Amino acid sequence: MRFMARFDPIFQTALDHMADTHTRRVLRPVRHVGAATVIRNGRELVNFSSNDYLGLSHHPALHARAAEWLRQDGTGSGASRLVTGTSPRHMQVEARLAAFKGCEAAVILASGWQANASVLAALLRLAAGQGVPPLVFTDRLNHASLHQGCMAAGVRQIRFRHNDLDHLDSLLERHAGDARAMRVIVTESVFSMDGDRTDIARLGALARRHGAFTYVDEAHATGVLGPHGRGLCAGHEIDLVMGTFSKALGGFGAYVAGSRALCDWLINACSGFVFTTAPPPAVLGAMDAALELVPTLDEARARLARNADHIRGVIHDCGLSSGPSTTQIIPIMIGEAAHALAFAARLEAHGILATAIRPPTVPPNGSRIRLALSAAHTDSMVDQLARAITLAAREHA
Repeated sequence: MRFMARFDPIFQTALDHMADTHTRRVLRPVRHVGAATVIRNGRELVNFSSNDYLGLSHHPALHARAAEWLRQDGTGSGASRLVTGTSPRHMQVEARLAAFKGCEAAVILASGWQANASVLAALLRLAAGQGVPPLVFTDRLNHASLHQGCMAAGVRQIRFRHNDLDHLDSLLERHAGDARAMRVIVTESVFSMDGDRTDIARLGALARRHGAFTYVDEAHATGVLGPHGRGLCAGHEIDLVMGTFSKALGGFGAYVAGSRALCDWLINACSGFVFTTAPPPAVLGAMDAALELVPTLDEARARLARNADHIRGVIHDCGLSSGPSTTQIIPIMIGEAAHALAFAARLEAHGILATAIRPPTVPPNGSRIRLALSAAHTDSMVDQLARAITLAAREHA
């Protein structure tokens, strides 16, 4: 319809500005031909940009259970969980998930973004309803979905310096005056752009001392870190743990885990649960198989950690920085967006898919190549990445 293009000049001006600042995104399709390789423009590339940290997206156990549950129960769930969308499969996966996380209960949601944006908003609205606005302390580099949850609740964030628990402690002390206000600490256990981790033991102790509720996003730790892949919060007193099935667990969806009362309340109060169609059978089957498989993959996790240490060493030997990374997420810090795009193009020329991450996803002049290693990467693939980084660094210099 012609009238729908009336406002295109506004959109085009914005797009042109993004192009001028090297921050415009375009969709570049790939065909996945395994857990670690893709085809783009007819050329095979080793994929170092996927969050499939254990390679489970192509594991036969996940495929088989997803297909079995689809064949038995159909392609869709048909309704939200509170209408007719809850099946015995949902209850089975949530029970398995709660046992895996060592919690009383768990709730499945559609995506990580939806979980953070709607669960956190519901929690903060409840806290505000106690008569005094909550005090919400957030890491400056929290994922955008966590910031969205705070904005949706209409609360002001008290931001502490990234991963600086001394600064958080001082802010909690500074705001200790009104004992009636609920204190909520919101952070991630592994940060998706820097690959560094929070000291969860200290965070929990600090929260208990200040009487604060802890909300920790474990999206990039679940399956990879902690005892048997249970995440960094395992064994620690954290009030609410959020995570995803779409990364190391190889499927799709998200979850929150905590006390029975918390989860029962979310079923009633979280808009992202109440008003969303339930996850379908095939998705649930992949979830169930992943939760069964992940505790058995200690050797894969150890190999992933060794490879990450090796690649950080390669980056440093090239005179580049991998930032504060200590996990399977490894940034190559570049700075300017145009330079990051050029570095990514050089890696692709050497057979490596490694995406350039630019503002606003990262701070200004914080553009980088974000490497995401997987247990599915063979030794030869890791060696190919090391050679590609070395060659691209020489060309970059």
